[in-house]
Amino acid sequence: MQISEVKSKTDKTRFLNVAREIYKNDKVWVCPPDKDINSIFDPQSNVFYLHGEASRWILKDNKGNLIGRIAAFINYDKQGAEDQPTGGVGFFECIDDEKAAFKLFDTAKCWLEERKMEAMDGPINFGETDKYWGLLVDGFTHPSYEVAYNQPYYQKFFEDYGFKTYFKQEGFHLDISKPIDERFLKIASWVAKKPGYEFKHFTWKDEDKFVQDFCDVYNEAWESFKEDFKPLKPEYIKKTLKKAKVILKEEFVWLAYFEEKPVAIYLMYPDVNQIFKHLNGKLHFINLIRFLNLKRKKTMTRARGVLMGVIPKFQNLGIESAFIYHINEVMKEMPEYKEIEFSWVGDFNPKMRKIFIAVGSVPAKHYITYRYLFDRNKEFKRFPITS
Repeated sequence: MQISEVKSKTDKTRFLNVAREIYKNDKVWVCPPDKDINSIFDPQSNVFYLHGEASRWILKDNKGNLIGRIAAFINYDKQGAEDQPTGGVGFFECIDDEKAAFKLFDTAKCWLEERKMEAMDGPINFGETDKYWGLLVDGFTHPSYEVAYNQPYYQKFFEDYGFKTYFKQEGFHLDISKPIDERFLKIASWVAKKPGYEFKHFTWKDEDKFVQDFCDVYNEAWESFKEDFKPLKPEYIKKTLKKAKVILKEEFVWLAYFEEKPVAIYLMYPDVNQIFKHLNGKLHFINLIRFLNLKRKKTMTRARGVLMGVIPKFQNLGIESAFIYHINEVMKEMPEYKEIEFSWVGDFNPKMRKIFIAVGSVPAKHYITYRYLFDRNKEFKRFPITS
């Protein structure tokens, strides 16, 4: 076997093609757009390079065939929140061969050790946690856009190498063709109509105000939750919305206000993977035409709930339920949509889990984010559960 670091343009293409080779007989897998994966490892596109670094490798067999890949990365801003300096590994793909898998893990570990890391989490993303985070271990059905999907045998590789469960995650699916529990709707409706509260969905004509309000809520809500928190900037949200404009529905993005102060946010997208499944990761001119045609035919029948946040003072007041109430009303006007995936919810967040159970969604996918301590004698600690 031969392992080499990704350096050239040809190497970058081979890195992408490893996944195509691994899943060539998998009818469920959806090839992510090449440009999406490339942008994660582009310092000009990924803001995490401002406070981090990353590297990638491809693995070939003795005949030159692509048989594996892995990436390693460090977010230096995160180190103060850890018991030890901890890097990450991700975008792991490998044939069903333990020696090959362990060679990839060893290479990433060595790179991280050279940079004074003492542990590695994986598989994770060199970016936000809502993208490509965790190893799918149960529920190998249709993957939503930017949600982890992998071969079932990867779990054994991680655990036999010595990775331990840092936290578990669930993806909840809501069948919106079925009525939501009347008791839940009654409570949610009451919250949504309480004096002083106002719920508004995004509109492009009010983009600037919405973006600023969204950032205000996000920064206040996540600052109290993440020790390594970095404030979100309006420019980032504008860029994200612009990128998604071709599929974004205004009624899928919500803000809650109390006496005109923004206090909560909800973000959901149509699941564009239902279109990407037909494009094999390529967004050239012909495929862009196919994309627009498939969109026109209402190919997207699923939506993915990406995030929900409430500032601390207004938590535990039922605002999350009110969001789902409004989304339920919106979906009545869009009968082509049959399902919402809420992904993902960590086992460290039991309150959010209860909300999704209450609305009638079911845990349909299970993931694990692992941690590997380089000092094998050090005490392992799981991610703490919030109260």
